[in-house]
Amino acid sequence: MLKMAILSTVIIVGVAGVRADTVKKATRIEINTAIDLPASIDAVWLVLADIESYPQWNPYHVRVDRVLQRGRKLTVDIVKPNGKSLTIRPRVLEVEEHRSLVWDGGPAGLFRGEHRFDLEPINPGCTRLHHTEVFSGLFVSYAELDAIEPGYKRMN
Repeated sequence: MLKMAILSTVIIVGVAGVRADTVKKATRIEINTAIDLPASIDAVWLVLADIESYPQWNPYHVRVDRVLQRGRKLTVDIVKPNGKSLTIRPRVLEVEEHRSLVWDGGPAGLFRGEHRFDLEPINPGCTRLHHTEVFSGLFVSYAELDAIEPGYKRMN
């Protein structure tokens, strides 16, 4: 019940309170979003780490399958706001409880993405979620930025 109350609040706050910027370079694109959530860092981590519940609240990463453990591969189903969907199989780089979740995937030098969720405590009842991705490689110009950044905002 607590989780659902937090999620409802996140959706309401997320509509108005998401900050985002995109930095583009020839072989690198950074998408940086952040939102302040009216919940403790522990409560936010519980929702973020509960990948089985993603289909209930996450409109972008609609399914994450496997185990959140460093070095393990995940299967992530994505639905972009433009209606396109894809499945990626990133590797978990970092799982630091109450702090960060990081995965990456794609061929280095061609098109690689590092996806981060970092939690920052603002005060005992407020947590800032930094939701970012860095794409790198020769083919980053093919990234659908018009669908990726809005997708991250919707998820936030």
